[in-house]
Amino acid sequence: MTAPMQFRALARPHTRLWLAVLAIAGGSLALSACDKSDNRTAGEKLDSAVARTEQAADTAREKTEQMAADAKAKADSPSVREGVADVKEAARDAGAAVSGAVGDAAITAAVSAGLAKDPDLSAIKIDVDTKGGTVILQGPAPSAAAKERAEQIAKGVEGVTSVDNRLEVKG
Repeated sequence: MTAPMQFRALARPHTRLWLAVLAIAGGSLALSACDKSDNRTAGEKLDSAVARTEQAADTAREKTEQMAADAKAKADSPSVREGVADVKEAARDAGAAVSGAVGDAAITAAVSAGLAKDPDLSAIKIDVDTKGGTVILQGPAPSAAAKERAEQIAKGVEGVTSVDNRLEVKG
């Protein structure tokens, strides 16, 4: 063996020894730091844990109460009240529009059924449309009397406010 190799071989056992000594010393220091004795009894430790839990619960309650108060203040603000009023009004308007549309459809169906029952009017195509309670009759009529009867049939249906008779007499 050459001189540098012999030196390395001799240095290794000492290095390992020093590493072991350092590891033991570090472990001893760590264990001594952990040896902080808690001389409290189990009951004292339990009382301490209960006190910390109660304090955390009180803090959570206070935060919850504050958040609830903030939410109530925002809900009671004039802008929120105005928004709620706007939503209510929009819902009423939508309800009235739907009710009007359903009412107009029912009127159209009733007028069409009434016209279909008349022997002179059932054989011809009369277009019936209703908007806001006003019935519009369009198409051919076999005679002036049939045109007038169609208008009377339409006026006899509940919910009709007026009749726009655009029937053309063909004959």
